[in-house]
Amino acid sequence: MNLLAWALQILLALAFLAAGTLKATRPKEQLREQMAWVDHFSAPQVKGIGAVEILGALGLVLPAATSTAVVLTPLAAVGLALVMAGAVITHARIKEPVSAWIPAIVLGVLAVVVAVLRFGPAPLS
Repeated sequence: MNLLAWALQILLALAFLAAGTLKATRPKEQLREQMAWVDHFSAPQVKGIGAVEILGALGLVLPAATSTAVVLTPLAAVGLALVMAGAVITHARIKEPVSAWIPAIVLGVLAVVVAVLRFGPAPLS
């Protein structure tokens, strides 16, 4: 279980670090080509979402890797699951096709799995 949790944490951290860095560093106009939803948010909001994703990615790995404040790892997973729930709601609200929702659903479910594993059968100590 611990190995599965670590694999998911690293996979999610890489995905959120990449996505968050993209949102935090690129102008909204460049993101528009790949992410139609940015038209419904201000540039600072998009950058804020990116920052939250970067912090969540760090929270998935650093506390567990350093054995410091390890409760932050499952809490980061819960936070990222909530961000992905917001993403699904946004995609639905702006009437994007369901295929656009799939990455957010998959990442959200994986984040929930990490949270459950780290709060339950594979806790960090």
